[in-house]
Amino acid sequence: MNQNEAIARIKELTTVLNRHNHLYYVESNPEISDYDFDMLLKKLQALEMQFPDFVNDHSPTKRVGGDITKKFETVVHKYPMLSLSNTYSKEEIEDWDARVKKMVGDDLEYVCELKYDGVAIGIQYVDGKLFRAVTRGDGAQGEDVTNNVKTIRTIPLVLHGDYPSDFEIRGEIFFPLKNFTKLNEQRLEAGEPEFANPRNTASGTLKMQNSKIVSDRGLDCFLYGVYGTGNLDLGHIETVAKVADWGFKIPSEQDRYIAKTNSIDGVMDFINHWDENRDALPFEIDGIVIKVNQYHQQEELGYTAKSPRWAISYKFKTERVETRLESVIYQVGRTGAITPVANLTPVQLGGTTVKRASLHNADQIEKLDLHFNDAVYVEKGGEIIPKIVGVNTACRTVDAKRVGFIDFCPECSSELVRESGGANHYCLNETECLPQMKGKVEHFIGRKSMNIDGLGSETVDVLFKAGLINNVADLYELNFEQVVEMERTADKSANKLIDGVKASKGMPFHKVLFGLGIRFVGETVAKKLAKSLNSMSAISVATFDELIAVDEIGDKIAMSIQAYFSNEENCLIVDRLTAFGLNMEVEEKEQASAVLKGKSFVVSGVFNAFSRPELKEMIELNGGKNVSSISSKTDYLLAGDKMGPAKLKKATDLDVTILSEDAFIAILKNNEHVN
Repeated sequence: MNQNEAIARIKELTTVLNRHNHLYYVESNPEISDYDFDMLLKKLQALEMQFPDFVNDHSPTKRVGGDITKKFETVVHKYPMLSLSNTYSKEEIEDWDARVKKMVGDDLEYVCELKYDGVAIGIQYVDGKLFRAVTRGDGAQGEDVTNNVKTIRTIPLVLHGDYPSDFEIRGEIFFPLKNFTKLNEQRLEAGEPEFANPRNTASGTLKMQNSKIVSDRGLDCFLYGVYGTGNLDLGHIETVAKVADWGFKIPSEQDRYIAKTNSIDGVMDFINHWDENRDALPFEIDGIVIKVNQYHQQEELGYTAKSPRWAISYKFKTERVETRLESVIYQVGRTGAITPVANLTPVQLGGTTVKRASLHNADQIEKLDLHFNDAVYVEKGGEIIPKIVGVNTACRTVDAKRVGFIDFCPECSSELVRESGGANHYCLNETECLPQMKGKVEHFIGRKSMNIDGLGSETVDVLFKAGLINNVADLYELNFEQVVEMERTADKSANKLIDGVKASKGMPFHKVLFGLGIRFVGETVAKKLAKSLNSMSAISVATFDELIAVDEIGDKIAMSIQAYFSNEENCLIVDRLTAFGLNMEVEEKEQASAVLKGKSFVVSGVFNAFSRPELKEMIELNGGKNVSSISSKTDYLLAGDKMGPAKLKKATDLDVTILSEDAFIAILKNNEHVN
């Protein structure tokens, strides 16, 4: 391909991919499969690598991130990003309404919007291309986070339609609850503390130095405020509807995320609706924003020093209850992290009975100045679990004893160590502290690790009580006679457990590595390590520099890996697992079998034991073929959870055989050719 052909092809692929990206993320109406999109993206990436001089700053390849930002530049806002005055009652809104009408008359329309609990952002577009994205900061100036904002799929890099040549659009970047939950699950797998709430995590994510991590976390954004168009004839809600034609994701009137009304009763109806239904939203909100709709009236109303006179927010009351702190217990996680938990006098909060609340760490206990038997205030708003937010010191007795963080592990009595530069305490006795020992085995047998059928946390408890196991390697020495003699274990259950342990020996190397439970080595990190260093032996002796050279491996992870393999007990476990026949290196990509020879598969949905790419790879390694869409020539639909109903209906109409993940794995395990 010559230079001119490359330029034309890069331009063509960029246009096509930007269009499909908008259809998928903004309109939720994809025209091509994920696979086909990825193939087009790979073609563009290959061309950009071959012809780097013609890479566009607004290329779809920028969505995946990868740039390292050493410093965020401070940018002065062209239009100050002021905060809104808060109200908490209908009476306060009526007072505001009276002040507005006194200045501009009674002919008013109000727009009600959700108050997204996220991070305010201002994005400037020049000639239809994303030029700069700046945080609120102090209202007068903020930080340039353009590289990170470019990774958010719902924010267009290039506009279409009749847009102004230079304008700014503002909105809120937030963490979808589904993605936030997934991130916390990954942190638990890696032995890291969970993040407390989506808003703070979104803020921290947006200011990360590595845009690749920002991209992976899956932030989202609604855009709803346009500045610099110079058109005062339109109203606010009409302008929001118009910018959707330029490619922006806006709040939906159909979903009632935004609505227009000409009365305070209409405003209160909107507020009351979302006060009752906000828990059903896929993101967090903390109130409602009310704005005067017409721009010319906004101009007339103007601003105070801190906020616009034409807008106000209604803040939902965070439910708070008072109860009593009865005691504090300390839980030990599988990585040895110590988490203090408050036992409370049971109290109703948010429709549930609350008996416990996390205290997070020693710093939080000290900050609250907690004493035993204190009357404490508990909230649940925006938090994953209830949280103690304050103490009613007026109720404290003179002889109350201060809560102090423990010095020794509550399970094994080992002295605790506080992490350097952090707030968490750890028990380092990982080979003798029972919760850590059990936690490591439970992690090892999990569906994302070795996926051992017939084993669960209850069975692990029984195995430990019977003295049959002390670590993950002991699982591979179990025999039928030992297992069947355990309490409440029938022949069928014993055989299932033994067969599950044997079958796990076929799991790929990266799952074995992840299953070891090395602190900070989550599922993604394990795959990166396996791909780069290829074997357990190479990882175990890798230098610090060799480890941090691996994509996404930083100082903390590298030190954790080296600490794990410097422990003689850990090395002995790895040696035993090797001797038992587990995969300790990346297997060559050669044909595993011809079980699926000549058969075509469509893989769709969310799976438990394997990711979609892993399942597709397994299909190809066993002679099968992956296709992007269902047709009369498709042999199988490998169906996971949350698969689209249209795809399922099409497979049924065309009489395509539908396989579950377990049925597919069974075919490969039994090595039986499919018909």
